[in-house]
Amino acid sequence: MLRFSQVDVFSAEAFRGNPVAVVHDADDVTEEEMRAFARWTNLSETTFLLSPADAAADYRLRIFTPGTELPFAGHPTIGSAHAWLEAGGVPKTDGELVQECGAGLVRLRRGERLAFAAPPLIRSGPVSEEDRERIARALRIDPSQIVDLEWIDNGPGWVGVLMDSADDVLALRRLVYGETHVTPEEAEALIGLDESVEHAGPEWLDLFVEAMTDFVIHQQEPQGYVSEGNAAWLTDRIGHDGRVKTQTELELLIRVIEKATSVPPSLAGFALGQVREAVLHAAEARGMAVVLTGTRHFRH
Repeated sequence: MLRFSQVDVFSAEAFRGNPVAVVHDADDVTEEEMRAFARWTNLSETTFLLSPADAAADYRLRIFTPGTELPFAGHPTIGSAHAWLEAGGVPKTDGELVQECGAGLVRLRRGERLAFAAPPLIRSGPVSEEDRERIARALRIDPSQIVDLEWIDNGPGWVGVLMDSADDVLALRRLVYGETHVTPEEAEALIGLDESVEHAGPEWLDLFVEAMTDFVIHQQEPQGYVSEGNAAWLTDRIGHDGRVKTQTELELLIRVIEKATSVPPSLAGFALGQVREAVLHAAEARGMAVVLTGTRHFRH
């Protein structure tokens, strides 16, 4: 039996935070099962609490997105510490927890709120000219518009990009979303980009799902209602031999169903079928029946 908690991080109000699934007592869970479970939860991150290998740590944590493992991430660190304490974990030092993870030891202060000291960078320094050009292409700007950039990676693979002004940064978002809605050309480009990314991070998932949900739901009046035409376009565009190709596309389907006032029965049926396929795939990957008992905690 796997016991897990779903923790709502960064909010004191239910359903307003950033969720993370935390699996307790995961020492006997294989990496394959961890990856399957992370795909099944379909959250940006799922974590697994294990016994520490380092004597200085209170527990060890492994962090998975639906597509890959991360050495460190912020909100999963806070949520997992909360879940560990709620489950009866007792820190070795009063007022402090020590998490062992792929980025090393991370110290958390336990007060009115949990807070952590960011781990050292695992990669820093200048970015190659080749990567600079790739980043500029991804941002759809000329490389000359980038004032400076360097690696600031403590886990997820961050590159910090310095622009000339705040207005330039805001203009980048408008390049993706437009002044009002995503255009059909941009929607096609986003789907093509999503299908070309081998391991998409949570930030890409958020951007892709938000942009594409806007396109599918808000492209014709009355807003909020998915038209038969848009439903047919979506299922045709992401339904490869009757199945979606990426986890982000599955998340898009679920978000459209959640956000729309009304959707055609054909789209609702297609989405339900994809969710069923994902659950069956996860069960087959585990090779066994896993009984899950879930609890939800809401904490900032």
